Amino acid sequence: MTALVFVDSNVLLYRRDPMEPVKRPLATAWLEHVWRERTGRTSCQVLSEFYANATRKLSVDAENAWSDVEALQSWRPQPIDADLLRMGRVIERRYRLSWWDSLIVASAQSQNCALLLTEDLQDGAHFDGVTVRSPFTLSINEAAAEYAMRPAPSRHPPRGRPRKHPLTRPLQGV
Repeated sequence: MTALVFVDSNVLLYRRDPMEPVKRPLATAWLEHVWRERTGRTSCQVLSEFYANATRKLSVDAENAWSDVEALQSWRPQPIDADLLRMGRVIERRYRLSWWDSLIVASAQSQNCALLLTEDLQDGAHFDGVTVRSPFTLSINEAAAEYAMRPAPSRHPPRGRPRKHPLTRPLQGV
């Protein structure tokens, strides 16, 4: 069994970008691989970013960009809901990532992905069971060996005494 792979919008965009002769074939190879292996995952946030940037920055015809979005619906994209927002907030605080990157990591975790393909985060970074790799430095064969049969990350909060919510603390000097 091969580990699940979360694909960020930049990988989808490079596949459509004729001005990237080096990155375009690598992005295409990765996408073909995850389609063939049925291991690709993404999120509604990623699909939204892809559509907006493909049609505005890359001048991809809206019908073609939308056709890609519809095809990627088969990957069961992670919706943005209250649980994902809470996970994103925890990740933002713990790792000091931007809000949008925190939601990407939370989406990858929610879908039990071992690998997050993006060039927007540090290559090799680990976030509670999700490893970030650039699709332009990691070969598909290397990934297949390294991320096969990786156990799913724990969804339980870390042990220890929970911190009190600031609104439940007694007022000082009262």
